[in-house]
Amino acid sequence: MPSYYPAIIECASEGFGVFFPDLPGCTTAGATMQEAARNAEDALQAHIDLAAEHHETIPPPSEIDAITVDPDIRQAARILVRAELPGRSVRVNITLPEELLKAIDQYAARTGYSRSGLLAQAARERMRQGRAAA
Repeated sequence: MPSYYPAIIECASEGFGVFFPDLPGCTTAGATMQEAARNAEDALQAHIDLAAEHHETIPPPSEIDAITVDPDIRQAARILVRAELPGRSVRVNITLPEELLKAIDQYAARTGYSRSGLLAQAARERMRQGRAAA
């Protein structure tokens, strides 16, 4: 079941930045406001997936109207960003070429993911691309 987290889009020196008041450290950016908003979903999902992998508590989303920001922030917009919160994990058995599995494990190690977390994030991203193309 999806959750929707409030995000603040702010004017930056080059483009726009996005941050999530409920999730310190979860940020992204874009050259345009639209690009920044699009990047927000990937950044949010990656942040939540990584927190879940490390067994960190994921706070519930705040109400968008209840968010307060520093007056020095040049707020351009407030948006709600969709994320899938982790549910019960199910063990599966898949078959992959050995070279691909090795590459997946190396990439996961470099980026702070587990194998399962990386595969889940890649599947979500691919499905999101498919929805956008439809």
